[in-house]
Parts: sequence; structure tokens; C-alpha cells
Amino acid sequence: MSCRLKPITREEHLAFVGARPSVSHLQVPAWGAVKPDWRAESLGWFDGNGRLAGAGLVLLRPVPKLRRYFAYLPEGPAIDWSTPHLEQWLEPMLAHLKSRRVFSVRMGPPVVMRRWSADVVKAAIADPQARRLREVEATSHEPQAFALADRLRRMGWQQTEPDGGDGFAAGQPRYVFQVPFAGRSLEEIRGDLNQQWRRNIKKAEKAGVKVVRGDAEDLPAFHQLYVETAERDRFVPRPLAYFQRMWTALRAEDPDRMRLYLAHHDGELLAAATMLTVGTHAWYSYGASTSRKREVQPSNALQWRMMTDAYELGAELYDFRGITDTLDEANHLLGLLRFKVGTGGRAVEYLGEWDYPLHKVLHKAVGRYLARR
Repeated sequence: MSCRLKPITREEHLAFVGARPSVSHLQVPAWGAVKPDWRAESLGWFDGNGRLAGAGLVLLRPVPKLRRYFAYLPEGPAIDWSTPHLEQWLEPMLAHLKSRRVFSVRMGPPVVMRRWSADVVKAAIADPQARRLREVEATSHEPQAFALADRLRRMGWQQTEPDGGDGFAAGQPRYVFQVPFAGRSLEEIRGDLNQQWRRNIKKAEKAGVKVVRGDAEDLPAFHQLYVETAERDRFVPRPLAYFQRMWTALRAEDPDRMRLYLAHHDGELLAAATMLTVGTHAWYSYGASTSRKREVQPSNALQWRMMTDAYELGAELYDFRGITDTLDEANHLLGLLRFKVGTGGRAVEYLGEWDYPLHKVLHKAVGRYLARR
């Protein structure tokens, strides 16, 4: 099939998203409003019959003084990645972005490569010889994804994630943890939680932990807890204004696109998290917790309430987002992996993010500059 690409309206893009089971929450039109330092544009791919067959949200970041742009399609675009004629989809996009004075394009194909069951991940964590998840035999493979990676390389695309590190790329996570809901009852999902998770949920209930939905006025309290979490877990927190933009933009597009949950005990806020939903896919987006009163298990109670609500919204997949690739006991992220594995879901490896240098010299120069930051 031959594709014609052109910019589309926000309404056309949103209608396309609504007609699909799901696309990434980073590919909905409203996400552009969350990123004020980027210029957002919705692109549409039209087939020979004039039907909108694919769409993507591209974010354009200007390079000061150069009047050139870096283009980013996080976890997108939403096109037919299984087609044997991928060039007919990607080449029009590159041509369009080049006309916009873009010097480099980054995209994140939403394509799964491998999956590991919770039991396999648990065994790997316990194995002193296992160093990285990518080195552990996967429960299932997607051969077409490996073929797609080879095709992208032949087309001139370059994979961005370095071989080292902990599996968290500079952009979106390549390794995530997901709990499938499709075709399962809520009782079956709860039954797959490990013994510790079920015990902690009961302990929270017995202790009187209350999990409630929050609103815009609760964002400052969430953010205060989030900053505490950032200091403890050694990451740079986003400002409160970022979450306020998310709340305003995403909920204006769909009231259930973003939710805030708060876990209290005796009137004290102990944990909080945001949940995003697009179609049948729900994501645990940002989480926060205090070190106080951990014995009442507020984080387990919070997540179970979010999973329950996601199920009632019709979600077929609950996504815990990024996990570490390293299985090193010394890595502080391993505890987070253990927490997620306890849900009985599966670790998932995506194809990762890919760059295409439209201006090779500028692409390399900016890459070196960013590497030194």
C-alpha cells in the first residue's frame, strides 16, 4: 500500500485514537500540551482510499540559534508495524520532518520483542549467576520484532539505548512490567498476586488504610510526597507545574485519561500515585510514598485499588511501566522490580527507541553535547 502523509487536526487524531483498542498515552493529542518546551504536531497516514490508517504525535524541540529541530515520537507512531512495506510509512515521515528543518528524528516503535513470566524473573533475581534480564531465557519471543529491528537498521535507523546501564534509556523505558487483564476475572488476577502481596493488602485493610481518588487540589500534597521519594530513590523530580499541566490537558481530552489516588492512615498521607488510561491500556504513571508507617503497607493497598478501578474501566492490560534490566543486588532499583514481580505479571522488552540522522554532522554534535550534560 502507498501512504500519503500530512498534518492532521487534533480532532482527527483523537478520533483515530478512539477507534483503536489503545495507543500509548504519549501519543494522544493532549500530550503535546504537557510539554510546553516542545512544539507538537499531529501527523496522519492516509491509504489509497483516503482513509486515515495511522497517526503520530511528533514533538519538535528547537536547537537555540540554529533554527533546527529535534523530532521525537515517544512510543509511536501508531502505524502498521507488521507491514512488509515499512519504507512506505517511514520515508514520507522523514521527508515531511526534513521539510520542517528537523536534523534528527527519534521514535519508539510500540512493538514487543520478548516476555518473561513472573516465575522466571523471580528465579533470575535469586540466581547469583544472572546479571541482566536480557541474558535470561525469555518465556516467549516475537520473531517479527527481531526482523523489524534488522529492517530498521538497513533503512539507516540507529538504536539509541547503550549496551550498558540499568535498562532505563534516556527516553522511554525499554523494559516494563505488565499484568494482563484480558479474559480474566478480578478474582483470578488477585489470586496471581504472590503471598506477600495478598498478606500486605489484608494487613493494610486491617490497619485501616483508606485509598481515595484525588482531585486537582490534591496535587501539591502528592508532589510533596513525590519529592521525598525522589530524594530517597535518587532521581530528579519533576516540578509541580508539570503534574498540573498533565491534569489539565489530559482530563480535558478525557475525564478518565488521568486519575490521582491517595492512601491515608489516621489522616496522614502515606502514598500516592497517578494512573493514565487510553482505550484498554492502563498505566501506573508516577508514584510517591513516605518512609513512615511502612508496616501498614499503603503502597500495596494503593496499587490494588488502582488495578481494581482499571479493571472496572475495561482495561485489558495494567502497565507498571519501567523496570531495571540489572539483577545486581547492589542496584537500588532491584527492590522496585521485586515489588512489581509480586503481582504475578510479566516483564516485557520493547523494541526500544531509534534515531534517524537527517543531518549527520549536527546529529553527532548535539549527541556529544547531550552526553556531556
